[in-house]
Amino acid sequence: MAGEVVNLRVARKAAERAAKDREAAANRAAHGRSKAQRQRDAESERRRNALLDGARREDSEAP
Repeated sequence: MAGEVVNLRVARKAAERAAKDREAAANRAAHGRSKAQRQRDAESERRRNALLDGARREDSEAP
């Protein structure tokens, strides 16, 4: 009937550490790249945004 007893302070700190680890991994991925890789990614994103903007519908009625 009763589950394992959990210290909420320890659980909260573990969750915060996990969140910080995820953020650090994202920062390493974003900032740990060469200039050529960043430029390639920026160009790819620019092309994707241009494609999406080109497919955007123009409604005559604005909300």
